[in-house]
Amino acid sequence: MFDAKQRMMRKLLVGVLAGSMIASLSSGVTAEETETSESSSIKNMILLIPDGMPHDATTLARWYKGASLNLDSMASGLVRTYSADAAIADSAPAGTAFATGHKSHTGYVGVLPDKATMPGQQAIAPGDERRPVASVLEGAKLQGKSTGIISTSEIMHATPAAFTSHYPARSNYDALSMQQVYNGVDVVLGGGSSFLSSEGRKDGQNLIASIKALGYDYVTTPQQLQASDSGKLWGMFSPAALSYNMDRNPEEQPSLAEMTKKAIDVLSADEDGFFLMVEGSKVDWAAHANDPIGIISDVLAFDDAVKVAKDFAQADGETAVIAVTDHHNGGLTIGNRETTKTYDTDPLSKFIAPLKRAKLTGEGLAAKLNADRTNIQQVMREYYGITDLTKEEIQAIREAELGRMNYVVGPMISDRAYIGWTTGGHTGGDVVLYTYVPEGQQRLMGVVENTDIAKYIAGEFGFDLGTTTQRLFVDAKQAFTAIGATVSTEADQLVVTLGNNKLVLPFHKNVALHNGNKVMLEGVVVFNVERTSVQQQAVDLLKAN
Repeated sequence: MFDAKQRMMRKLLVGVLAGSMIASLSSGVTAEETETSESSSIKNMILLIPDGMPHDATTLARWYKGASLNLDSMASGLVRTYSADAAIADSAPAGTAFATGHKSHTGYVGVLPDKATMPGQQAIAPGDERRPVASVLEGAKLQGKSTGIISTSEIMHATPAAFTSHYPARSNYDALSMQQVYNGVDVVLGGGSSFLSSEGRKDGQNLIASIKALGYDYVTTPQQLQASDSGKLWGMFSPAALSYNMDRNPEEQPSLAEMTKKAIDVLSADEDGFFLMVEGSKVDWAAHANDPIGIISDVLAFDDAVKVAKDFAQADGETAVIAVTDHHNGGLTIGNRETTKTYDTDPLSKFIAPLKRAKLTGEGLAAKLNADRTNIQQVMREYYGITDLTKEEIQAIREAELGRMNYVVGPMISDRAYIGWTTGGHTGGDVVLYTYVPEGQQRLMGVVENTDIAKYIAGEFGFDLGTTTQRLFVDAKQAFTAIGATVSTEADQLVVTLGNNKLVLPFHKNVALHNGNKVMLEGVVVFNVERTSVQQQAVDLLKAN
């Protein structure tokens, strides 16, 4: 008989990608020491990611709220966050690890790195550099499950992109968003409409028109979101990222919890089950700015979304919920150098009272300043309760760049609340893992790798990530040449000929033209400088004729 730890290891190994660079699973992966069935009854998975959430952020949010968080009862372990070649991860490889079970390189989305040099990592096989690897969302989709992504940033930002697209440059929004539109995701909610319009794209394509043509109900207001009864739903509520929850106009933008509930309502209609990824994106942005108000705003908003997911899971009985940040950010501490000699006698109010006086984040505050910023003291008094601005602080607010106000006022309120920060960048510590599973099912516990999140999801769903990659991402030149075909690149598409047969494969889409006839592919054709990757389906299509 297998003991609990052995059963967990078997489940994790189901998701290992065959043939290349998986790190050893002997790094402290543990399981609940209880007897559970080896078969999983988990039909649905909801993965929630509060991007870049600093370690002390939940403590700060809990004190600010004055009550427990919904996350608290779900804590089950720690997650190691390093990337393939660095001790501190960028969101792109961190999201890729969660999505695909592979650590990658800074800026790389849904593809392997060029090298893997961190301790315990296996070398990248020659020729596998930047190779696309399948995500758990794509694997779930091939099982017939419905899928969805939600983000408070642009939906083509690093984390949501890692589950729905593949490219070795997170900044290439044209390629990433094209793949997202054509990757068959059932529900997409968040920001970033300007990157879908022809005016906001280098390629000039109108992806909003494409979304509608693909049968999505394209909505732009909370009212339209709630009114939609479509099984294919695409909601864009801002040209770029959504507002911090504290600054949000509820008539213009839905909350993260509202988007989560709507997505679950739509996806849960599928009898085969669903996979949903929910990102609270701007926790990370607030941490970069050392803005504690932005942190509190969006950690609490994220926690509300966790409640929605957990409430559904408890009522449903076939749903697992995982919540975990991809990395820490900012080095937030409750207490700073000014409390070195007083930390053990300082009352809670010393830290929380200054934060409670704030009514907006630094980003929201910028809209309250007049054009020439002559009302700085009035605005800071009314919206932050700060009445003792120094001349230097007034000057800093006056000179703050558009869109950077939280970088200026965040540290000001931090000083007054004795909140410390060590950096304006990411940090490399382990992050807290939160899980909920139906009664009798195995939780992911202990100290695990970020890649184990994807392996756990794939294992519980019962598919193999390696097999999925081999099915979705074949090296086009190698595969077509092997069957005697001629391959050329013409105007953003791959053209393959074999005898009288011609196959045209537009880049970053799931559409092929076979002898002029339209064929829908299982996944998107991924093009980058190194290779074009296509579905085995496309190779078989040409080979069969």
